[in-house]
Amino acid sequence: SEVTLKNYELQLNIFAERVKKRTEDITTADIRTYLAGFPHLKSISIAGKLSILKSFFGWLTSEEILQRDPTARLKPPKKEKRLPKALTIEELEMLREACQTPRERALVEVLYATGCRLSEVQQLNRDDINYQTMSCKVFGKGSKEREVFFSFKALYHLKKYLMTRLDDEPALFVTERKPYRRLSPRGIQREITIIAARAGLEKRVSPHVLRHTFATLTLNNGAELAAVQALLGHESADTTLVYAQLSDQKKYEAHRKYLVQ
Repeated sequence: SEVTLKNYELQLNIFAERVKKRTEDITTADIRTYLAGFPHLKSISIAGKLSILKSFFGWLTSEEILQRDPTARLKPPKKEKRLPKALTIEELEMLREACQTPRERALVEVLYATGCRLSEVQQLNRDDINYQTMSCKVFGKGSKEREVFFSFKALYHLKKYLMTRLDDEPALFVTERKPYRRLSPRGIQREITIIAARAGLEKRVSPHVLRHTFATLTLNNGAELAAVQALLGHESADTTLVYAQLSDQKKYEAHRKYLVQ
C-alpha cells in the first residue's frame, strides 16, 4: 500500500544516513549497532525497523544482487505483552457527552460502532454508506476489503452531521473551514484527543482505543470470537484473542453457566 511504501522509504533513508557504507559491505554487526542506536524506542518499534531491513536485504539476496543476507541471523526482539487500553462503558459515555459538535459525535460513534482503523474511516466517502443494510465496505491492511456495520446511534449522528454540510466534498469527514477537504488522519486523531481531554478522561484516548473498546465490549457481551475477528479484519484469531479481557463478573457467570457438575 501507499502508506507501507512511504514508511519503507523513510526507514531505509534513516538507515542509509546512519550506516554510511556500500550496500554490499554492510555486515550483521553494522545492523546490530544501528538498531542499538534507538534506546528510547520500544521493542515493537525496533522489530518494525528490523522487519523492513529483512525485507530489503532478503530481496537483494533473492535477486542475487548480494551474495549473502546480513539480516538472516538477526531475530526480532520479544514483543511486550501489553493489553489494549479499552474504555469502560462509563468512560465511553463520558466521551459521548463531551462532544460539542455534530462532527465530533459522529466521529466517536462511527469509530466505536464499526471498530474500524483510523485509516479506514479517514478514506470513507459519503457514497460508501449503505443506509439500507446499515453497513459499508472498507479497505484494510493489505488492501483487503471487508464489510463493517453501523449502530442505529452511529447512523443517526452521522446523518445529523451530514445535514450540516453545505460542501460538495465526497469525503465522509471534512475540515470545518474552507477550503473544505478530507479530514487527515492527524486531524481525526487530534479531534478525539480534544474530546477526551474535555471529558476529563485520564487514559490516552485515540481512534485505535475506540477500536479496542469495540472489540472488548463486544466480546464481553457474548459475541463469537470468529465474528469479531471478521469485523476487525484480523487474519489470525490470536490477534483478536488479545481483546478477550473478561471482567471478574463475566468469569464468574461463565463458570456458573458452563461447568458440568
